[in-house]
Amino acid sequence: MAEWNVLKAYWQEHWKQKLRKKQQLHHKCGKKIKRIHIHGKKLEMRIDDEHHAEFPYLLHVKLFIEDGEYFYHEEVMEHRVAEVENDVVTFDKEVALPIREIPEQIEVDVNDSRFDYDRRVAVQYAERWWNDANPAYQYFADNDCTNYISQCLRAGGAPMHGAPNRSKGWWYQRDNWSFSWSVANSFRWYLSGATSGLKGTEVSDPEKLSPGDVICYDFQGDGRWDHTTIVVAKDSQHMPLVNAHTNNSRHRYWTYEDSAAWTPNCQYRFFHIG
Repeated sequence: MAEWNVLKAYWQEHWKQKLRKKQQLHHKCGKKIKRIHIHGKKLEMRIDDEHHAEFPYLLHVKLFIEDGEYFYHEEVMEHRVAEVENDVVTFDKEVALPIREIPEQIEVDVNDSRFDYDRRVAVQYAERWWNDANPAYQYFADNDCTNYISQCLRAGGAPMHGAPNRSKGWWYQRDNWSFSWSVANSFRWYLSGATSGLKGTEVSDPEKLSPGDVICYDFQGDGRWDHTTIVVAKDSQHMPLVNAHTNNSRHRYWTYEDSAAWTPNCQYRFFHIG
């Protein structure tokens, strides 16, 4: 279809521009992007008239990274909607995943000051759901990053406590949850002060993190924490590669210097879980 070909040409050119920051970041870290694969999956099209069409689509970008003697994939997945009118893309933006019914109740643990954190399971969960939303949980269309990280930690065995007080502890129920579960700023400060249930120990350097640990980001350096990621692997220099939601990404270099939200004032906090 001609409109779809117009759209494909558009986002291929768009991502060439967007990937320049990634290329610069990987070059700075001594890596090379050896291959870029951009794939769009067309969803159900809506046509208003013979000249105007709206295209919901999934955009999947996969980078093949050479990292010294090693290789790995970095991936980005976006759910987008574009409008094509008279063979011109007039509108294109990322939108939220479709909201699905939540099928089950999730209960809160009895408070426990000690727990065994299964990092392998937490990372497996992070890899399974990096580009999708688990329907067992609420999905936060505008900002799902910390909700996703909390789910990963929960999968790894982190105990919940504090319900039903939303400003206390770290917990989730079907129709209610703590601020620390879903808000990046609350989660960061919760980890700094937690003495029971889920706990994090702050470390000074990202090299000290292991898969299953988390990183918190204050992009503006204004004291308001904006974003959370989970470490899923380490590169050849023992630096973290992270998964995240909102802008769904997999095996992204931890600094986020290729993000439009990043500024030179960005602050980080590194937390060892368990």
